[in-house]
Amino acid sequence: MPKAMVYKKGALIYFEGDTDERIFILQKGLLVASMSDIEADSKINESIRPGEFFGTKSALGHFPREETVTAVSDSVCIAMSVAEFEQNFSSNKQVIMRMMRVFSGQLRQVHYKTESILQKSPLINQQAGMLSVAQAFYQDEKWRSCCDVCTKFLKLYPQTPNKATVEKILRVALPRAQREDAQVAAKHAASSAATLGQGTLKAFSLPAFSRFSKKYMPGQVIISEFEPGDCFYLIQTGDVQLVKCINGTNKNLDILKPGEFFGEMAILDNSPRSATCLAKTPVECLEFNKANFEVLIMGNPQLAMVLLKLFCKRIYDQKRRLKTLCIKDMQARICDVFLMFDELNPMTNPQDHARRFSLSEQDVAHWAGLPAEQTREEIGKLVKQHKLEVFDGVIIVPDIVDLRRIVDTRTAVRER
Repeated sequence: MPKAMVYKKGALIYFEGDTDERIFILQKGLLVASMSDIEADSKINESIRPGEFFGTKSALGHFPREETVTAVSDSVCIAMSVAEFEQNFSSNKQVIMRMMRVFSGQLRQVHYKTESILQKSPLINQQAGMLSVAQAFYQDEKWRSCCDVCTKFLKLYPQTPNKATVEKILRVALPRAQREDAQVAAKHAASSAATLGQGTLKAFSLPAFSRFSKKYMPGQVIISEFEPGDCFYLIQTGDVQLVKCINGTNKNLDILKPGEFFGEMAILDNSPRSATCLAKTPVECLEFNKANFEVLIMGNPQLAMVLLKLFCKRIYDQKRRLKTLCIKDMQARICDVFLMFDELNPMTNPQDHARRFSLSEQDVAHWAGLPAEQTREEIGKLVKQHKLEVFDGVIIVPDIVDLRRIVDTRTAVRER
């Protein structure tokens, strides 16, 4: 049962780093939430007023608290477990949609800050953005992905002044994409009858959802960065690669697995797509449009909760990457890339300090936001110090504690 909690002026409700997983509603009084500003290395204070939820993100995502909450005046809060929150609010359309929009806005702000640090080239408009995505796939010889973005572009902007440029790209890329398609089809013919992945919600395996089903082969673009968003997707089988065009190059962001959603941000805040999503393997997914989104959410409280938890995880993951990018010392930043991956994918045996990461030097350069040559140079120094072992597509960390010590020492020196 949710419980009323009374706090005197000056009382601490919870602190940054706390693992308390309760969700609160302020019923009476005034609270202040103080949190660290990752970029400025300072504190941000936000007021919490009666009727507002707090502690939701860390509780749903099972992450440590990001803020310290203190009572500014005598206050009364309703405290509940995640299970109690789901029981009482998962069917409340107003609460759920408001939280989704708040979380969507927070995630987009983290994206903007990340792009700013990476010094993303300013783009004149969405047309220029989509064209840069197509050209980046062309340069990488990702012919099917290039053709898909070009086709979407011409459908969206049939009178574009860039029409001749896009058609020229298509003339070169299309025959190569068709040859690739034939090879991919032959390779995956035996595995075309895919089954639902473990992470998929059982409710969506019902025949009623079959009309929403879409299939994609490796390399096919499901949604393109910068295009308008009117659908979101639930992966049933296969892996979906998320990439973002930065300074004319498509950078890998993440790989999504069965049971995960993508594309939901754009239909919540009416903004262009923030990333390109393409099939990494044969993919089967369910496509839901903007018109039935709210009906779907309210008719499936379990889905609403999954989406909320997904937002929480993505915000946490993106903030963790932003923290890495804000480290000024290059070697410490590179070390922190490995710490970040270690934190986001914890070992079952934390006493084992050796780690194996499926990363290349180019991948590390991407996650650190550093030029490839500088990254190779710093990794070379770490190899000579026996902190890293580099192989083809794999980097071994003999002792993750050594990298933690480098990050802590070098960032502490900068702060002084």
